[in-house]
Amino acid sequence: MKIISKTYIAIIFLALGTASCSKILDQNPDQILTEDQVYSDEVMIKSVLANYYGRVHWGQSTQDSYSLTILDEAGKSDGGPDNIQTFSDTQWRVYDYTLIRNINQFLKGLRERSSLPAEKTQSYEAEARFLRAWIYFHLAKGLGGMPIVGDEVFEYAVGMDITALQYPRSTESQIYEYIISEMDAIHASLSVEPTVNAGKANKWAALMLKARSAIYAGSIANYNNKMTSPIRTANAEVGIPAAEATKFYEIALAASEEVINGGKYQLMLKKPDDRSRNFYEALNIKENNTEIIWAKDYIYPGQTVGFTRENIPASHAEDIDRAYAGPILNLVEDFEYSNSRNGELKTKDAAGNYIFYSTPLELFKDKDPRLAASVILPGSLFKGTEVVLQAGQKILQNGVYVTKTGDLGASDANGLITAVNGPITSNVQYVNKTGFFYRKFLDETPLASTRGRNSDLWFPRFRFAEALLIASEAAMELNIPTKAVLYINQVRSRAGIPNLTSVSLTDIVQERRVEFAFENHRYWDLKRWRLADKVWNGVNQNPEAMQYALFPYRVVAPGTPNHGKWVFDKQLFSNSPNPRFFQMRHYYNFIDQSWIDNNPKIVRNPFQ
Repeated sequence: MKIISKTYIAIIFLALGTASCSKILDQNPDQILTEDQVYSDEVMIKSVLANYYGRVHWGQSTQDSYSLTILDEAGKSDGGPDNIQTFSDTQWRVYDYTLIRNINQFLKGLRERSSLPAEKTQSYEAEARFLRAWIYFHLAKGLGGMPIVGDEVFEYAVGMDITALQYPRSTESQIYEYIISEMDAIHASLSVEPTVNAGKANKWAALMLKARSAIYAGSIANYNNKMTSPIRTANAEVGIPAAEATKFYEIALAASEEVINGGKYQLMLKKPDDRSRNFYEALNIKENNTEIIWAKDYIYPGQTVGFTRENIPASHAEDIDRAYAGPILNLVEDFEYSNSRNGELKTKDAAGNYIFYSTPLELFKDKDPRLAASVILPGSLFKGTEVVLQAGQKILQNGVYVTKTGDLGASDANGLITAVNGPITSNVQYVNKTGFFYRKFLDETPLASTRGRNSDLWFPRFRFAEALLIASEAAMELNIPTKAVLYINQVRSRAGIPNLTSVSLTDIVQERRVEFAFENHRYWDLKRWRLADKVWNGVNQNPEAMQYALFPYRVVAPGTPNHGKWVFDKQLFSNSPNPRFFQMRHYYNFIDQSWIDNNPKIVRNPFQ
């Protein structure tokens, strides 16, 4: 009889304790579990897997509001200026071989000790291997090729030759091939049905990981080699040969089409007469959701997330927290109009004179409906009440408009001066400074913005729209224009904007930018297309590198047709004065010296 290791006792009891403390308290404190008992008990197995699911959440997310302000999607309004300029050499880096080892220990025990029916054992094994591949995917997209240890469980004994435990880095191509091969091996053993709240991996999540891995690898093979100086290491730990691009694009297309044609998921269109509301519900409402394939789920009571509490407009706050950050004008203007692909807001005419609007929302008329589902605009409703964003008044004096601002919520004889929501440029905390609030992932549930409750809205990792856009991108790269147009237009049609007749990389970049805003795609997309150093080039005169805000003003011009109307100023975002600067060294995270000290076979990345 073999007794289970202390590591697994800790993992099992931690997972069970999170799920139900009362069950732990009911157990005998001196109970000893054998491996046979653990790996034949589905409750124990599920508890270990639950622990692993809870340890695989990295990058931008609603768990970290600040993370959403680092790029060109949102800006931090809380407190003084954020002087971020360049990116970290370890930006969103993942190096979790401890978790890989834990999963390998679990797989070893499951294979050797389980007395469950073979089908169930294979299903649990497939889940564990999916999570392990998810870790490798995060290793790959940040670091390139890294050691692939397979199913090895390394055990060190004093005096042994440790060189046997030291694996060299794989090539960048090999690590993506490994992830793809793992998904090929396991997807048939996973459930074909959607899981509860998309919280567990199923067949379609595995195919999505395969498709995303392949499109990433294909992009790197394609666009890295089109750079003036391609980024490579001598043994291809970084850099994928251009000749492999077609192979990876073909894999991405086939895998995404299998999801598209699988019949288990589809784009949601329950409210065709209100496309903005439809898009919001497709991403945020769990009940009867047919679009989200795999997500980081939250549950009340138990495990909730503070995103709504931190970012809710001051006028709607239910606790002391509010307005930590808000979307920036850069993102808002990237949502096109239904009658023009140029999404630039029309605030002034060709002569530089203000354009006057009857209401704040009139400025955004005919915008892509996904905008109002992703961003609270000036004058939008949240939970049935208007979100007033007013920076001040524009008073007509001697033919010139003069700006008047006041204390938050203050009024004069002409009405409200500056709204409690702002926007403002001073360093006052809890007041918006961008002119917009988040809509996507902002929970409408009563008390969701309180510290005592928080929100239980999930954070999508894979959804059906991504399958369509991967398929469109892969088809475009493979010169299959009919499929490229077919798949991108399904996304655009659901959104409520005109179809395209052709697809270019520019179209793919644009569509993913607006469809997946705040969903942890933007940074990785621009990296794989080798566009990050061009978009965020550190130049003050580059509007893509700078962050911008929009300030609405009520017009005070008695006796004129424009009295009571609205005008808008576009201006630099005061809380982020520096251009974003993505340097060539940021395409791959730096390798820590401590990793090399432990394993001299690991080589450094370029520019270190």
